[in-house]
Amino acid sequence: MSSKTMIDEFLEQKKLAVVGVSRKKNKFGNVIYRELKKKGFQVYPINPNTDIVEGDICYPDLFSLPEKVDGAVVNVPPAQTEKIVKEIKEAGITKVWLQQGSQSDDSIKYCERNEIECVSNECILMFAEPAGFIHRAHRWVWGALGKLPL
Repeated sequence: MSSKTMIDEFLEQKKLAVVGVSRKKNKFGNVIYRELKKKGFQVYPINPNTDIVEGDICYPDLFSLPEKVDGAVVNVPPAQTEKIVKEIKEAGITKVWLQQGSQSDDSIKYCERNEIECVSNECILMFAEPAGFIHRAHRWVWGALGKLPL
């Protein structure tokens, strides 16, 4: 289970890989990449099917990055996430954010067994400041419903 402390510690990291960045602007992986970049994070897009995203070099995998990153945001289907968390371990990354809909029980258990701090089932854009109106509203609703991590 994700905690507020884990979320805060993840967001303290400034160099992040965003796994699952799409070439399409309206896809959420692309939105995450653009928003984190706007918020001052040094982000590296990961997608094995394209060379350029938003005018930036896109990398096929975590091993192709020009430098080590502090954490990885994963926005791919759960079956792919299970492969990605193994790459995260091999790449020496110790913090991962499994975006809502990307996590599976197996990927979370893998992270736990391999000492990878794992935020899961949360939307990073609800917590990365400054949050946009929609994400602030979403966070408020979750808070009112008692669904925010403690």
